[in-house]
Amino acid sequence: MPWRRAILKVVSEATEPLHYAEIAQRILDNGLRGEGGATPAATVAATISMYLQNDLVRVDRGVYALASSSPTPVSPKGADRPVSSSSEGSAATEVDAEDTGFLNAFGMFWRREEVDWEQRGQSLLGAQLKAAQPINFADQVGVYILYSGDRVIYVGRITEPRLGPRLWDHTRDRLTGRWDRFSWFGVRAVADDGSLGQVPAGNFAVDMLVATMEALLIEGLEPPQNRRRGDGFSATEFIQTVDPQIERRRAQQFFQRLTGGEQ
Repeated sequence: MPWRRAILKVVSEATEPLHYAEIAQRILDNGLRGEGGATPAATVAATISMYLQNDLVRVDRGVYALASSSPTPVSPKGADRPVSSSSEGSAATEVDAEDTGFLNAFGMFWRREEVDWEQRGQSLLGAQLKAAQPINFADQVGVYILYSGDRVIYVGRITEPRLGPRLWDHTRDRLTGRWDRFSWFGVRAVADDGSLGQVPAGNFAVDMLVATMEALLIEGLEPPQNRRRGDGFSATEFIQTVDPQIERRRAQQFFQRLTGGEQ
């Protein structure tokens, strides 16, 4: 089913307005698309912005309903703008700037044990939604946080494309036995084919930088008195995907236990 038809079907069957990430997840869950690509939520956002402005109405930030049945739309500063593209496929790689902000991708509380560190940090897999195409974030650039349980023990930065190798370093240095989870916040955007974009360059507005720092602290530290999430994180989180090598080893170990160690 084309993205436009799939989006309209999901929204028309919903009992309440939906965020575009939820629309994308329902499309995948219901099998309306054979493939969702690496960034299905971004594809939905771009398709709505470019093709469905007469069919859907924006009722909140990133939240849409059918135009014929929606409440009064909200039009805050930076409301959705059409994506300048000649096709639905290329539009899928672009999302409204208010939704992505300066940080273009992040992962929260990923498990150290789900990464195959024998590859020296060359594989760091995550997916935007369940059933979406996994993406390798080993070459991401940004900042990261190491945790022991829910306690922050270390914060670091990566200015070159080497997030995975840098985390691998921490499996061998003085921190090796002190952390079991990590979060990361990257500036390289993800294209629909799963590749990472260029490292942003140039001058950035102060309000964007301040909002980014606030969002990063809120997301990374989860202060109890903050009732909302940080700005710019509505559709950019990537869920950790267990490395296939880890799954293969676990299956082998399970089989060996069942057979008493026999090959």
